[in-house]
This record gives sequence, C-alpha cells and structure tokens, in this order.
Amino acid sequence: MSYSDFKTIEQAVSALGLTVEDTFHLFSHIAPIEPSQRLKETLEETLDLAASISTEKARSELIITPVLLEVRRIFKNKVGYFSGNTFNIDESKGLTGACDFLLSASSNQSLVTAPVLTLVEAKDNDIRIGLGQCVAQMFAAQIFNLRKGIEDQVVYGAVSTGTNWKFLVLEKQMIKIDLTEYFINQLNQILGILCEPFKIYF
Repeated sequence: MSYSDFKTIEQAVSALGLTVEDTFHLFSHIAPIEPSQRLKETLEETLDLAASISTEKARSELIITPVLLEVRRIFKNKVGYFSGNTFNIDESKGLTGACDFLLSASSNQSLVTAPVLTLVEAKDNDIRIGLGQCVAQMFAAQIFNLRKGIEDQVVYGAVSTGTNWKFLVLEKQMIKIDLTEYFINQLNQILGILCEPFKIYF
C-alpha cells in the first residue's frame, strides 16, 4: 500500500485515526500576497498551453510549479522545494511512495529536511480524487516532523488542477478542510495561503 492507494478522504481518515472538520472560508483571515510580474507573465504564457495539453503532468509543470517557485522566491529561496520525491515514512500504515510537491522550511535541497510544512497533490480534473492521498501525505509529514523533534506543527495540504485549488490543514489528529475552492484568478489568495505556514520561520 502507498499514498496513491488512499482513494477517498473517508478511507484516509478511517485508516489513520483522524477526525474531519469542514469549514467555509477557513483561510479568510490570511492576507493575500500580490504575485510578481514574473509569475504573472509566466502564467499568461502557460495557462492556455496547459489547458490545451490537458494532462496532469502539463498542469503540474506549467501552472503548479511556477506558483510554488514564487513561494520560494518570496522567502529568498529559504524554502525547500521538492517535486516527485520519494517520502517513505511508515510502510505499515501505507505511508510510502512519492509526493507530487513538498515544501519545507529549510533551504536544503539535497534531501528533505524538517519541518515539512506543505504538500500539494496534482490532479488532472477532479480535485476530490486527490483528497485522500493528500491527507495521507500530510499525516506522513506530521510523523516526519515529530521524529525530528518538531511537535504541534500544523501541516498544510492542497489538491490542485493548476487552475483550481482546495486547501486543508492537519492539526494534531484533526483534518480541517476548507470548503471554499480557489481559482487561478484568485492567485493572490492562493499565494497568501501557501506562504502562511512559513511566516513563523522566516
């Protein structure tokens, strides 16, 4: 079993002993961050291209990656960015396999270093399909951080088609799901949420 075997959020919550709380506008208190001209120009070029190719890989490379690299630039490259890296944490719980995207509060790019703060799961069209897998990866990140002596760390997660984003947070044993879905034309709000967990570190 691996992350990709968690097909639904119900399955992940049951298997990992978590509870769920659905919340509207979970991140409404977070200040938006204006995207740089560089990101705006990049997305002007890549959005239509990703839509025309219409594969998960294209959306990951052409939309999600530029957005996550913007987060890294905002924090002066002190945020670790990983794409497709193996993140084997607990085989007995099915917490093995690769994560689409992983961000850590560390500039170390040679290996994943705690604290892991954000995981992003890319999906072609249906965000719901990725929620269970994202929850499993967030739980794995929580275990990883605890093993490194970092306790009570809130882990953020997102499932994205590139143009649509849904965010979650894991606090102890509670998964909070924002019922609000964000769209790429709300880029300043998306960036604000993605940057939020790093603010206490940088």
